[in-house]
Amino acid sequence: MSSSVQRKRVRKSPEARRAEIVETAARVALTEGLECVTLRRIADELAVRPGLISHYFPSAEDLVGEAFSVASTGELDALLPADRPHGTPTQYLARYFALSAGYAYDDISRLWINARHLSRYRPVLRDRVAEQERASDDRLEGLIREGVERGEFRTDDPRTTAIHILVVLDGLGAHANTDRSNRPEAVTRMAVTTAERELGLAYGALTKVTPLVEPAGVEAVEPGEPAETVQPVDTA
Repeated sequence: MSSSVQRKRVRKSPEARRAEIVETAARVALTEGLECVTLRRIADELAVRPGLISHYFPSAEDLVGEAFSVASTGELDALLPADRPHGTPTQYLARYFALSAGYAYDDISRLWINARHLSRYRPVLRDRVAEQERASDDRLEGLIREGVERGEFRTDDPRTTAIHILVVLDGLGAHANTDRSNRPEAVTRMAVTTAERELGLAYGALTKVTPLVEPAGVEAVEPGEPAETVQPVDTA
């Protein structure tokens, strides 16, 4: 005799369902590209009907823009948190460069390349890209201002200095799709060198600094090293 007991379907709140959709779209964007973020694809990922996705995002362009915003905001919060209670501005800037280096950062670099290209003809995405660029500028400027106030950095224009550093990082990130195995060390550390020069720091100041003491559950990263490989850096 067949069982008459049916599995009870869990109904999620609208907030939880929307967050699930956006999180899934952000993951697809990071790993496969924004072109793969469609209503049907996200519905397939979640094993739901496309109509459910369109209920929250009537336009695929809105979902693409939200996916990019969530992914890039998550990247910014991981690289340079808004709240920085565990160390000095110099330590947080060193951590920022350490986490921005190496192949672990390539997915987000590819996403930015992808978003900037598509934003040429996608107005919603264009607005999100501009919004996230301002957020990055603001976050790094805030850290630099804090460092200036504490006497760690020297610059008359923290905003311009922040943008200068970010432009170099963006330029290096533009090579995420190419072989960088033979890249000279001077090129690899170009963003760090730029920051040290623009902030009045000695060469090596951002690679030979005491690492942050992270709270429990957060893995510390040595300054100047990719997150996946931590080795001593010789700046002599």
